Amino acid sequence: MRLPANDLVALLVATSFAAGLNVYATVGTLGLLARFGVLPLPDSLRLLESGWIIAASIVLFVIEFLADKVPAFDLIWNALHTFVRVPIAALLAYAATSQLSPGKQLLATVLGGLIALAAHGGKTAVRAAVTPSPEPISNIGLSFGEDALAIFLTWFATQHPYSAAAIVIVLLAIITILVRWVVRALRALFRGAEHELVL
Repeated sequence: MRLPANDLVALLVATSFAAGLNVYATVGTLGLLARFGVLPLPDSLRLLESGWIIAASIVLFVIEFLADKVPAFDLIWNALHTFVRVPIAALLAYAATSQLSPGKQLLATVLGGLIALAAHGGKTAVRAAVTPSPEPISNIGLSFGEDALAIFLTWFATQHPYSAAAIVIVLLAIITILVRWVVRALRALFRGAEHELVL
């Protein structure tokens, strides 16, 4: 069974965002949903149903789950995962759209990568703002929320792709506002520090 093109696009929007938050949770969830017949994967993504891929995703998810709860280290972890989350999201979009024309497939690939980059960038910016906080609870709470959102969005997109895509569009708007707020706050902080140095 092949997903209609519009459903596929909506699904890719949601899963690309989820991959930007936690790629291992997203890949593992997609694999499990496909393995249990909830989601028909294109032939080019059938590899995700493999027991080895699912097991590797779960192991890597557990490692990320633990690493992502450590304040300060989570910033290093997330910075390194720029080179994991974004390319894998783009690769998933590329493979999922193999039945489309090369131009549309390239567009889907770029869109998948950009959505993952926005989610990843928003996550990293919020973490950078929260990490200096002396208590670890906010950092751990954010990490739990991101993991849960990645899994929920991936599953929800298989049941209600348009609603999941709409949620992602709202989240992208929120991320844009938050990133601008963080950038302004950092600029103000550095301007204040420069002013003190001059005095």
